[in-house]
Amino acid sequence: MDGFNLPFIKLVIFIVDWSKIKIISTIFNQSNVRYHFVCKGIGTASSQILDILGIGATNKAVILCLEQEALVPLLMSEVGQKLGLNHPGTGIGFSVPLSAINAVIMKSITDDAAAALAAADKNEVKKDEKQMDKKFDLVIAILNQGYSDEFMTAAREAGAGGGTVINARGLLKTGPSKIFGISVQDEKEIILILTMREKKAAIMEAVCKSHGQNSKADAIVFSVPADNITGIDLR
Repeated sequence: MDGFNLPFIKLVIFIVDWSKIKIISTIFNQSNVRYHFVCKGIGTASSQILDILGIGATNKAVILCLEQEALVPLLMSEVGQKLGLNHPGTGIGFSVPLSAINAVIMKSITDDAAAALAAADKNEVKKDEKQMDKKFDLVIAILNQGYSDEFMTAAREAGAGGGTVINARGLLKTGPSKIFGISVQDEKEIILILTMREKKAAIMEAVCKSHGQNSKADAIVFSVPADNITGIDLR
């Protein structure tokens, strides 16, 4: 792994309905986004809202891609227009900074930097003035399976608007544990909560108190800065 200061490359994350995967893949191909990855998640709208809509938890696609910082606003704008992310409940997009990446991947992203930056200059994107003065964070929690509903209840009471749950597996330092010679991996849930920075501390304090390391959920909770927000009003 080569360590680099990478102010010009961002990890871009979109969370949308599972049915929208093809639309985003088409946009990525047209925009020459070299790397993108998809995993399945579950939306965590409040039970009251779900009851009103007559549906259960909604299947979500969590899409991650790498893009040059100068091109992120263009990508956000294109996806936002095609998916209608300006309407509540249609999805969300944001980016987080990288601190390092392997040299081969970095080179493949930046080989056509001059042409990409020229395209960005020609296609200036009007920024949302309401969002420009706001600071955001992505709260990430990794906890034992089966506690996400309780976790999100505590998060909402502390100011979170909602989140997305991704199923995962945990590994011990020495690999998966074994029972009767059969490898067993602990089932985990990863919860993503995008929030305004001023609400982050209260949310993290609340969920760590109720579902932290001393609880059955055994949650690990941390946060990273997020920017280029599109698709949701987090006021």
